Formats: sequence, C-alpha cells, structure tokens
Amino acid sequence: MDLSVSYLGLKIDSPVVAGSCSITSNLKNLKKIEENGAGAVVLKSIFEEEIYNEYDSILREEAPDEDEKLHRYLDYYDYKIKEDNIRKYLQLIADAKKTINIPVVASINCTCSHEWLFFAKKVQEAGADAIELNLFIMPSDFSKECSDIENIYLNIAEKITGAVTIPVAIKLSYYFSNLGAFVKKLSETPIHGVVLFNRFFHPDFDIDHFTLKPTNVLSNPSDLAISLRWTSILSGRLSSDLIASTGIHSPEAVIKQLLAGADAVQVASALYTKGIGFIKELNEGLTAWMQKHDFQNITDFKGKMSQINSPNPAEYERVQFMKYFSDKKYDLD
Repeated sequence: MDLSVSYLGLKIDSPVVAGSCSITSNLKNLKKIEENGAGAVVLKSIFEEEIYNEYDSILREEAPDEDEKLHRYLDYYDYKIKEDNIRKYLQLIADAKKTINIPVVASINCTCSHEWLFFAKKVQEAGADAIELNLFIMPSDFSKECSDIENIYLNIAEKITGAVTIPVAIKLSYYFSNLGAFVKKLSETPIHGVVLFNRFFHPDFDIDHFTLKPTNVLSNPSDLAISLRWTSILSGRLSSDLIASTGIHSPEAVIKQLLAGADAVQVASALYTKGIGFIKELNEGLTAWMQKHDFQNITDFKGKMSQINSPNPAEYERVQFMKYFSDKKYDLD
C-alpha cells in the first residue's frame, strides 16, 4: 500500500504532516514524529510579535531614564533579542536536519511585511526544506478595501518566492470576501502550496476581572467542516498544492480531506490530546480503509469527492442545507 504523496514538490511517505505547534519545537518530539510515520513536520512558528513583546517587557523593567542612554539601550536590545530568538530557531532547523530524514518545514509568523524577507532567507540558509508563511491580517481596519488586504498577501508571496529557492506555502484564514477567487489568484503566484486554515486567537471575556482570555485554543472534530468544504471547492482549480488543516482528529477526517482533493493534511491539536503516537493511528486507519476499497495509492481516490468531480456541485453549497432542514420534523408544543 503506497501512502506517498507530493507535498510542496517534495515526495513524502505519508500525507499526514505534523503541523506547527509547541510539540514540534524540540528534537526529542521531532524524532518521535518521524518514528510514528509523519510525512513531514512543520516546526513551531517563529513569531515576530513574540520577539517584540520580549523587547517591550525588558524595556519596561530595565530601561534607563536618560535619553542618550535610552537610545543606545534600545538599539542594543532590539538587536540582541532578535538575534537570540532567531539563532535558537535556526539552530533547531540545523539540528533537525541532522537528526531526522523527513522534510523539515520552517514556519514564520510575522506582522510587518519587511520582516518576512529577512526571516525567510535565514531559515533557508539554516537548511529548511520549505517555508510555511502563517499569514493573518485581521480585516478590522475600516479604511481599507478588500483589495488592499489581498494585495498585501500577494505582494508578500511574490517577495518571498523571489528571494528564496526552497518551496513556500502560505497558511490562510477564511476571512476573505471572495475566498475562492482570492486563493486561486494566490496559487497563481510562484508559491508551492496553500494551507487551509490557520487557527488564531479567539477572545473571550473574563466578566469578573474585565480582561481578555483565550478560548477554543485547540481545534475539535467539528472544525473539519469549514476546511473540508473549501478543500472540496478549490480542489482541481488551483495552480499549487492544497493542504488541509484544522479538525483532523481521526483517520476518517484524513480520508475525507483526501477525497475532497487535499494533497496532504496537517494535524496539530490532536497531538496534544492523543499524543504523537496518534500519527501512526492515522496512517494505519488510512491504510486499512484503502485496503477495504482496493485502492493501491492516494491518487486512486484523491479528489474523488471534490466539487469539480461531483455530478451535483450545488451539494457543496445550498442543496444539502435545504434538504436537511426540509426533512426535519419538530414538535414545539
């Protein structure tokens, strides 16, 4: 049974990829991830915001008052903090390449477009096999048009792919006014893949302390629905690989995303709740299902249930919704 697929132009032995999370931030876990059969691993993201938050924290605690000393102090810590964080991340990449044989994908999460180029060049020099740009620009600036935000993504994609030679994927949210058209346009840049979708901070309120707190940090099985729908709709219509993420908590979820047309799937939240060994379970479940249906390799069924291959494409939009509720009988008395 052949589980191998092409992932960002790299041949990998399984479509199951360990997604970016704190579990993928040390060599011990990376070894276990490979041993349990992951096709590739995406390292924990290096966050530009974390670097600057650390910078601000040190300044608040230690910065001198005199203006002249303050400027020298700022320059030193701006350089020093960034250097230390990047050095540690680059060392992780270098060590991972010496330790494991599956592709190592660096993950970069930045807020300022000029920093993307700097980080991308550094991780390539460290030996990363590919780069995943975790891009999320919250559409909360009322002065910006939709096209303004889309152009930021497109410009970053063009700049990064023009500066590095290793494959580049962009991980997106679904906050776009015309998601399908935009992802298609993005796939026509020189990027190698689109990852649907990233998870981000969901705010909740502490009503006693009047502070923000995170909620729904990990995905759950129901989160599969959004990425499954859009994987199905976009499959066969892009000029790049399509990688599904979010809501992968069972072998059935992997199979569904492949049937929808995903080239590979990323799993992260389930590694926290079920352990790294869950990767092996996903591969075994996929293999057993392929044997049951007499599929010899992934290409035998990939995209079999995508919208483009469906005899009734409307099923992926409104038809099933109307059918579901028209069949329901409710007694409200």
